[in-house]
Amino acid sequence: MRKIAIALAAVLAVTATPMVAQAAPCKDAKGKFVKCPAPAAKAAPKKACRDAKGKFTKCPK
Repeated sequence: MRKIAIALAAVLAVTATPMVAQAAPCKDAKGKFVKCPAPAAKAAPKKACRDAKGKFTKCPK
C-alpha cells in the first residue's frame, strides 16, 4: 500500500509540472497575464520541382 501511494504521488508531481510551465510564457515581467504571442509560422517544406510529365527539373530560384 505504501509503495502504491509513493508511486501515485510521483506520477501526480510529474503530470502537474507541465501545467505550470505552460502558463508562464503568457505573463509579463510583473506577473500579470498578457495576451500570448502567436506561434511562428513554419516554413513550407521544400518540394522537388517537376515538369508537366512528372519528371524532375531544375527549380527556379
